[in-house]
Amino acid sequence: MIRTPISRRAALGRVAAAGAATLAAPAIATAQGQTTTWRIQTSWPGGAGLQVFREWCESIVEKTGGELAFEPFGANDVVGDFQLYDAVKNGVLEAVNPFTIYAQGIIPAATFLTSYPLGLRNPHEWDVFYYSLGGLEIARELYAAQGMHFVGPVHHGPNIIHSKVPIRSIDDFAGRKMRLPGGMVAEVFTEIGAETTVLPGSEIFPALEKGTIDVADYVGPAVNYALGFSQVTDYIVMGPPGFMSLYQPVDLMDITVGQAAWDALSPQMKQFVEMETHVYSDMHHAAIQKADQEAWPKFEADGVEVTRLSQDDVELMTEVAIPIWFDYARRDPNSARIFQIQLDYMTSGSLGYVDPALVEGMEL
Repeated sequence: MIRTPISRRAALGRVAAAGAATLAAPAIATAQGQTTTWRIQTSWPGGAGLQVFREWCESIVEKTGGELAFEPFGANDVVGDFQLYDAVKNGVLEAVNPFTIYAQGIIPAATFLTSYPLGLRNPHEWDVFYYSLGGLEIARELYAAQGMHFVGPVHHGPNIIHSKVPIRSIDDFAGRKMRLPGGMVAEVFTEIGAETTVLPGSEIFPALEKGTIDVADYVGPAVNYALGFSQVTDYIVMGPPGFMSLYQPVDLMDITVGQAAWDALSPQMKQFVEMETHVYSDMHHAAIQKADQEAWPKFEADGVEVTRLSQDDVELMTEVAIPIWFDYARRDPNSARIFQIQLDYMTSGSLGYVDPALVEGMEL
């Protein structure tokens, strides 16, 4: 039997193709050797969040056989955190990985596209909202009106509060200068007496160091430890055991792309980017949770004390939060549309987070 010689290059190509099929990557080929490169900036200024983001971005070019590449940038590398949407709409960046709550400045309903005080409390509940209850379709409709494409949510984890003073009940927030991301979260804390201010994540450390603020919320233990928060605060404030954060129990980011950049992709590549957003969300969430477990002993070694609010505080803050939910939901039809879906879910037998008596008489 005579065998036709196979070149080494061809053999390697077959191996690569087999590997790509195993990874379920799309069968795509680089057009005339050209690579489309997306500049993509995250809101992460450092720590585990930035590391996982960079690793994911660097994997894209190989997964697509060179057709698409992501050039990653950290917070403020190209534009400031609050300029991310302008940058992606104007083509300064092709894509961004922001905290979804930042979109509320241009899309009021974005308040309900991410975690809010005492709302949906676990990652899978947000997956149900986005992928089963119509949330993704609504988000894409709203972002498209702004010249952007919302690819999908990215899970992070609960936010925690760092404080220079001990806070053992919600009464202790009264009079404290507190950094928050703005919007509904800030209004809830203003209602319980805090003096709130809005700062991007990259400005929290210097504000705490200088004493401009006493208290600050920001993501989770691993990232916050890497950012040096144990050097400028002595306390971490959380909810009761099993409820790390009352005000933002599931922090969400997303992948958003400029409409022109998105439209330039083939249907197969669009599907690939959607699939990879799921991959990144899973990788990001799991890596952050692992890093968080490693961070707690470091905070303890630095002398940081964890204080916890009580179940009574949960009930009191719920009573404060619910009227604010409805106030925000009434501000425009899209907010009401999204919130109604979530309220039905939270009052259902599946969750039961909201006692119907607490919303009696409140209408959208």
